[in-house]
Amino acid sequence: MVNSKIQAAEENLIHVYNRFPIALDHGEGMYLYDTEGKEYLDFAAGFAVSGLGYDNKELNQALKDQIDKLYHTSNLYFHESCGEAAKELNRISGMDRVFFTNSGGEANEGALKAARRYAYTKKTGRYEFIAMQNSFHGRSFGAVSVTGHDSYREPFEPVVPGVRFAEFNDLDSVKALVNDKTCAIILEPLQGEGGINLATQEFMEGIRKICDENGILMICDEVQCGMGRTGNMFAWQGFGVKPDILTMAKAIGNGIPVGAFAMTEEVAKYSLQPGDHGATYGGNPLACTAVKTVIEIFEREDIVGHVNQVAPYLTKKLDELVDELDCVVRRKGKGLMQGIEITKPLAEVNKKTIEEGLLIIQAQGNVIRFVPPLIVEKKHIDEMIEKLKRALA
Repeated sequence: MVNSKIQAAEENLIHVYNRFPIALDHGEGMYLYDTEGKEYLDFAAGFAVSGLGYDNKELNQALKDQIDKLYHTSNLYFHESCGEAAKELNRISGMDRVFFTNSGGEANEGALKAARRYAYTKKTGRYEFIAMQNSFHGRSFGAVSVTGHDSYREPFEPVVPGVRFAEFNDLDSVKALVNDKTCAIILEPLQGEGGINLATQEFMEGIRKICDENGILMICDEVQCGMGRTGNMFAWQGFGVKPDILTMAKAIGNGIPVGAFAMTEEVAKYSLQPGDHGATYGGNPLACTAVKTVIEIFEREDIVGHVNQVAPYLTKKLDELVDELDCVVRRKGKGLMQGIEITKPLAEVNKKTIEEGLLIIQAQGNVIRFVPPLIVEKKHIDEMIEKLKRALA
């Protein structure tokens, strides 16, 4: 018999997701449970969203308390948690000013607008962007326009003009595209959807140098790789290469829909002004309570320290898979954002992992992506490896 929850979704939703035939009911820690009571070890974290895992009591209570007080108000007024959340997010990200959005795609939209507004204010005549091949920045028109996959852009062309694509980790390909119309270079320090591709130190430093020498803004998209996942609060901090604009979402709210773009004081001074940008739900009391509470828990529980303790074990176990199994070609990534390239069909492997009670997601290039909740322990990694081995057999 078809699960009624699945049937209702199939009959009423627009079919833009090829969903697996399970209906999830609740979660606890590293595990999710479907409506039939089956347990799943989660190494996907809702696309790197649930950094604190599921059913964190402190976060739950903070959100419940806020719902009883106020969960929406116009941005024409101040409210209790917005300024506090912004202050804490600026502190941990190393930025100066922040704008709250509802998603990562919306954060990137804001970043692109800010970059063009900066150029407009400065009267530079610049408006073009350089983005990277294999990048992913979101589904909206601006974000998809700088996404380096033809298949994501082509059905919606003409997209936003003025975008050129360079090769990731190839500085010469970036330099070849720079001209007097370039206003910003946007990149992910660690590409997620594109195949778990980590920027080199040389590339990050080179991009910063190009931007500094040419009056170009550097935008780092850390929607997926940010918030502790790579062993720093944000991945740029591990490189020591600070962007002018930083985008984030996913784990900053642990599942509450919230994103943000942040910038230096210099960019804020010359970019978005009253009337230039807005978001009806952006920075609402519930979202800001989530951000503020998540940061408190991250710091008190030293989540970043925990990532640095457990990530080498994940790296070791994935490297062993490469040595053990002929179908596993290589490991890629950093911290708790890693992947393995395999030769077997991903759809077939995904089906088997579901049967094994393991949730994983794929990335471009026939890559299995591992982005578990950041509370993962070695025992969970061992359990994942055993389930994965059976699925790959």
